[in-house]
Amino acid sequence: MSEPVRWGVLSTARINEKLLAGAAGSDAVDVLAVASRSQSAADAYAREHSIERAYGSYEALLADGDIEAIYISLPNSLHVDWSIRALAAGKHVLCEKPLSPRASEVARAFDAAQRAQRLLMEAFMYRHNPQTKRLAALVDEGAIGRLRAVSASFGFHLGDAADPRLSRELEGGSLLDVGCYCVNAARLLCGEPERVAGESVIGAGGVDVTFAGVLRFPGEVLAHFDCGFLAAEAEQLVVLGEQGSLRVADPWHCRALGIELRRDGRSEWIAVDAVDSYGLELENLSAAIRGSTPALLGRADALGQAATIEALYIAAAEQRAVTL
Repeated sequence: MSEPVRWGVLSTARINEKLLAGAAGSDAVDVLAVASRSQSAADAYAREHSIERAYGSYEALLADGDIEAIYISLPNSLHVDWSIRALAAGKHVLCEKPLSPRASEVARAFDAAQRAQRLLMEAFMYRHNPQTKRLAALVDEGAIGRLRAVSASFGFHLGDAADPRLSRELEGGSLLDVGCYCVNAARLLCGEPERVAGESVIGAGGVDVTFAGVLRFPGEVLAHFDCGFLAAEAEQLVVLGEQGSLRVADPWHCRALGIELRRDGRSEWIAVDAVDSYGLELENLSAAIRGSTPALLGRADALGQAATIEALYIAAAEQRAVTL
């Protein structure tokens, strides 16, 4: 067995809790350090989570020569710049989604990764889960016949007006926070869209608090999704084919696992083993760093994702369909 990859965590965001729990269950990952904007905050976080090293600035973490890879969980507006800074410092990078809502910025980040000869991956943890891989395999194998449509939902009620996800300056909004999963799944199953349309409701913070979109794919396949911060919690992914359908009740968090296959008037439950998505995500990039397997997600997927998100924003703002 190769040595575990030594990771540093850049920021003390709440999402770190899930990643650290996944890391704790893996022999391939060693979270060695954490950085915050103050030494006291970093020290407190390191004590709470039993992390060996604490840095009072992000620059100090990047200067640690023992750290091989950085997990970036900063607000969306800082993702690309700090990814590039980490890559330039010789670190591999796992950056929380969305890497950017602009394809040009995603290209800039991956250009930096290429120059530095380091790996960069956008952190869509659900893509690493066996449930997602099984769903895609069922579609590819023709379990429901020819693919015709995809329907996805992801939303919850966000009541804290000070939450960064409601800040325009920090590039918040429901499409970037949760709708991106719906878009990503549609692209996984259908390919890259030819045309998109969208509608949004803009909240007091200047970001979309509800977003609904339609994506048209080659082969006359349609996908539609809704996401938001105003309604009760909702998660669902439905895939429709000419001969049947697939339904996943917990497609994003992957806690209550399983896929329902309906075909020929019958329903079949396809069980999936429970595995921590965050741990799998870390293990995949760590294995890629060690050269034993490719990274699951790379430049092409991140560029396709950003281009679609960018087009959806234009479609909603200008009230027109946008061709990609």
